[in-house]
Amino acid sequence: MYVLLFLHIEISLCHTEYFWFEELISMDGPKEYGLRNVSSHCSISEMDDNDLSKLLDKPRLNIERQRSFDERSLSELSIGLTRGLEYLESTYSPGGRSGLDTPASSARNSFEPHPMVAEAWEALRRSLVFFRGQPVGTIAAYDHASEEVLNYDQVFVRDFVPSALAFLMNGEPDIVKNFLLKTLQLQGWEKKVDRFKLGEGAMPASFKVLHDPVRKTDTIIADFGESAIGRVAPVDSGFWWIILLRAYTKSTGDLTLAETPECQKGMRLILTLCLSEGFDTFPTLLCADGCSMIDRRMGIYGYPIEIQALFFMALRSALPMLKLDAEGKEFVERIVKRLHALSFHMRSYFWLDFQQLNDIYRYKTEEYSHTAVNKFNVIPDSIPEWVFDFMPIRGGYFIGNVSPARMDFRWFALGNCVAILSSLATPEQSAAIMDLIEERWEELVGEMPLKICYPAIESHEWRIVTGCDPKNTRWSYHNGGSWPVLLWLLTAACIKTGRPQIARRIIDLAESRLLKDSWPEYYDGKLGRYIGKQARKYQTWSIAGYLVAKMLLEDPSHLGMISLEEDKQMKPVIKRSSSWTC
Repeated sequence: MYVLLFLHIEISLCHTEYFWFEELISMDGPKEYGLRNVSSHCSISEMDDNDLSKLLDKPRLNIERQRSFDERSLSELSIGLTRGLEYLESTYSPGGRSGLDTPASSARNSFEPHPMVAEAWEALRRSLVFFRGQPVGTIAAYDHASEEVLNYDQVFVRDFVPSALAFLMNGEPDIVKNFLLKTLQLQGWEKKVDRFKLGEGAMPASFKVLHDPVRKTDTIIADFGESAIGRVAPVDSGFWWIILLRAYTKSTGDLTLAETPECQKGMRLILTLCLSEGFDTFPTLLCADGCSMIDRRMGIYGYPIEIQALFFMALRSALPMLKLDAEGKEFVERIVKRLHALSFHMRSYFWLDFQQLNDIYRYKTEEYSHTAVNKFNVIPDSIPEWVFDFMPIRGGYFIGNVSPARMDFRWFALGNCVAILSSLATPEQSAAIMDLIEERWEELVGEMPLKICYPAIESHEWRIVTGCDPKNTRWSYHNGGSWPVLLWLLTAACIKTGRPQIARRIIDLAESRLLKDSWPEYYDGKLGRYIGKQARKYQTWSIAGYLVAKMLLEDPSHLGMISLEEDKQMKPVIKRSSSWTC
């Protein structure tokens, strides 16, 4: 009887999907850009392309890829029923389909997605920015209650990445293509700050679209750092642009965008900036405070882990997209050499686990020549006391910064997650990072994922390091605040390392509050319990980060857009430590 029931369900579901597919392929006519249900798949490709269409033709979309994660789960339910819930809980294959392996909050035994999903899509679509009738990005926040707009009504390159991934995973790549092309055009602008000209390859931190209803014209104003707090140009924008170009290419299968002369030139200009030779003896990039997601003074000056991990990922992403013409071959050779040097440097000197901490604790100083063990002349007494209690026997992470006589032992979320996704971290190191997160759950995750860094800096150190920044008080904003946007990065890292149970747990935490709290920008407090004192509501990347995390968990095959497999030629250069073998 049960066999007949399952057979009947399977036949019914297949019948339903057949009519859904027939309806999808027969769609025609103009599409609306209003609020849309999560399972809807109308494309923006039929809109007038205006000036963007001059650069390249539109790609042909793959209908199979356009099915939403909820519909895929539904169509696979008949298979999942026969396997049983216990089997689904005990098995997992990274990179494969998830079947019924959905978060507990999505109600495994229900056909309905979590109600937050539809709300999130509506909020994300409200944030769309249009230029001459085409969507070119999403604003940073849609907070009606805030009296000060500041620059939250602009499209930020780094902020748009989770929005772009959400649209790609939902079968809407044209929005992402428009954004890539528009920022590419902005890259070509002359960039001056106080009479000083920036590098030709610099990408904008953000841009704003001004609509003139009288003249019916749209104008774009870009910010390359000349309007930013601290007047610092973003180093990460160019890296995110390359990473997103690869994600678009992997998602759509459309190679024509990356192969255009404009995109090839854009990549080469970005690479020229970061691969230039100088006086530095390290393969890492020297960067100022405020050049990344932490866009205020927070003591990350030097070689911050976030920038080094993004640098590594951008180099690896660009490698297969560069044409092997005369110019392209030269860049490929430079990239390969830099990748080998960078991976050696990061895995050797930025990695910290129990054994390595014990070695640093016993360092001798004032060593000279090639035989020196303490190559950066780090004084053991400079090791902060908190790190001895924080470091578990099992686990490890890439520290925040390494430079002469200085090691910043703080844990930074984005840098460590990107290290996993880009395979800058070896498989053993990736597992150790996840071990650390599990061992130090209260400190790093708490009640709202995820701490941007740990620990917070306080008292006199806070005054010196931040310049008495009133927004970066302890356990707030960039100083140990909890940022929901990091949910997608941690979820992706969980899936890549084969630990979806951690992703389910953090998504459940987010679902308990995010919608109720109106999608805040960040949370305050040691556990992330309080909505940030100056946090914007309806922060777009908080919304998009949640959607991407949900879609990744529902269909782990999406991970291919943002994950790179280990390069076997880059051999690990450090010995296995106790944290990897316990």
